[in-house]
Amino acid sequence: MDDETKSVCEQINYEQLFNTHSKSLFNFVYYKCGDRQQAEDIVQDAFVRLWNNCSKVIFTKAKSYLYTIARNLFLNEVAHKKVVLQHQSVPFNDRTNESPEFLLEEKEFMVKLKKVIADLPEKQREVFLLSRIDKKKYSEISEITGISVKAVEKRMSLALITLREKLGNI
Repeated sequence: MDDETKSVCEQINYEQLFNTHSKSLFNFVYYKCGDRQQAEDIVQDAFVRLWNNCSKVIFTKAKSYLYTIARNLFLNEVAHKKVVLQHQSVPFNDRTNESPEFLLEEKEFMVKLKKVIADLPEKQREVFLLSRIDKKKYSEISEITGISVKAVEKRMSLALITLREKLGNI
């Protein structure tokens, strides 16, 4: 049976996906969060979601599906932690060697940068963050997202153009 006709819902195929991708998916999440338990939980949740949606996922797209789910689960946890931290009213990092004006400008720039990145179209944002934050090569991003390297290059180019337009040449 070729990969195109395999069903994710068949236990042997699901186990094959797990055995093939669980370790690299764990590493992917672990590199993002630095917490083994959190990474294990996210990987487990991703595989549970794959099983729950097995009839909707094509076997050859299962790897991309798993990475997308894991990334989204991680980002949801990060967003939740940010909300929790904001409500704890932790004072801004008190660095004595910079002027208050510099600190204010830095804080304003970071807010603006995060907003511009958040406002990027999802596909551009995903490629940009995988490249610049996760330090993934375009070929790795292509494999994770299931698009061609040319498409990765195009999305990255568009993201950088948008960043330059909204932030200026820094």
